Amino acid sequence: MKVAGVIGWPVAQSLSPRLHGFWLAQHGIDGAYVKLPVAPHDFATVVRGLRRAGFQGVSVTIPHKQAAFAIAHRLDETAQAAGAVNQLVFCEDGTMEGLNTDAPGLAAALAGVDYAGKPVVILGAGGASRAAQLALKDAGEIRLLNRTPGRMGASGFGHWADAAKDAALVVNATSAGMKGAPPLDIDLALLPGSAVVCDIVYNPLETALLRRARARGLKAVDGLGMLMHQAVPAFRAFFGVTPDVTPALRKTLEEALRDA
Repeated sequence: MKVAGVIGWPVAQSLSPRLHGFWLAQHGIDGAYVKLPVAPHDFATVVRGLRRAGFQGVSVTIPHKQAAFAIAHRLDETAQAAGAVNQLVFCEDGTMEGLNTDAPGLAAALAGVDYAGKPVVILGAGGASRAAQLALKDAGEIRLLNRTPGRMGASGFGHWADAAKDAALVVNATSAGMKGAPPLDIDLALLPGSAVVCDIVYNPLETALLRRARARGLKAVDGLGMLMHQAVPAFRAFFGVTPDVTPALRKTLEEALRDA
């Protein structure tokens, strides 16, 4: 049996086991993918233990993406550029390869959005924000806002009005709006009517931000697309098969969210 998992703190809300479980069943693979709640101070120790226990690797979520970057022996190009790792692959030679599949995952989720050559706003300045900046490399201008100005060159949220006025796309790359967390407090009325609002948070599926965007007639993109697409290269690395993102998979994840 091949075993992988997702490490986070907290991690109870993760849909990754349902996602990978769907593909394992679909492809008839003898494998398992489990949740691994790991506190930050235990991260490196637990990862070493999982390698010795025979895991194929782990997906990495909040707040461990920078820690995973630090302990990886090799990094793919996107992880190197992002300074963050969301997949650790345990190789047969005893080394760990760090991947960042968040950037291509978000790019795939936004494939139908016209932002090339136009201003986009990214909210947040953590690992997810770095991945979003790489995903949106075709944008004409990236405007980075964060609660704490200065980080990664971000301006404070007080600059929202100037950043929003002609933006084609807004991406929430923070954990604000996640189940149990306070929502983002930004005035969507300042956006053009053609703007698209994307939230990488997927639990709840319709965050307060997306609900308010739809109420204003703006196109809204939820976090499930990014979740599904970023998992494809991880599944391939862990289980040796390249899976497809399908409506049936999305329906399964939507049902899991409703039942949670």
